Amino acid sequence: MRLVGPNGEQVGIVRVEDALRLAAEADLDLVEVAPMAKPPVAKLMDYGKFKYEAAMKARESRKNQVNTIIKEIKLRPKIDPHDYGTKKGHVERFLKAGDKVKVTIMFRGREQSRPELGFRLLQRLAEDVVELGFVESAPKQDGRNMIMVLGPTKKKAEARAEGRRRREAEEAEATSATTEAVTAE
Repeated sequence: MRLVGPNGEQVGIVRVEDALRLAAEADLDLVEVAPMAKPPVAKLMDYGKFKYEAAMKARESRKNQVNTIIKEIKLRPKIDPHDYGTKKGHVERFLKAGDKVKVTIMFRGREQSRPELGFRLLQRLAEDVVELGFVESAPKQDGRNMIMVLGPTKKKAEARAEGRRRREAEEAEATSATTEAVTAE
């Protein structure tokens, strides 16, 4: 078998018994790296440390990964202005957090014969949140519902980083205010 040393240097082609003896002397593990190669390749390494570093690398890559969440808001065509404001506030909060928003208008009874009311409501909502998001999929009728998807202008990672900066600034401000209050006493 071809043996690679702990620092990546080539030891050469040795018998399995000799490789095991070298691993025991160096207090390392003999790990077969390429079993299908001719001759098979093995490396002297600390296998526990190797597994730990691989796990840490995987955790780091998962930490930087962003999963997109679609939040849903449901409306009715005859919505009260105050209720509309509340729902619009929820949509703004979701878009600021970097999430997509699926806005659904539910039609019941005679409302189904007036889909233009729902279309106008969705257009108004899209215009109200234009600085935070954009229309990803235009309003379309789907049975008794009309659906529109809004996407955030900021990426999820940017929104998260901005929120973290804001939180840290608030904490720093709070601690400085506490320090000033203690100093004043």
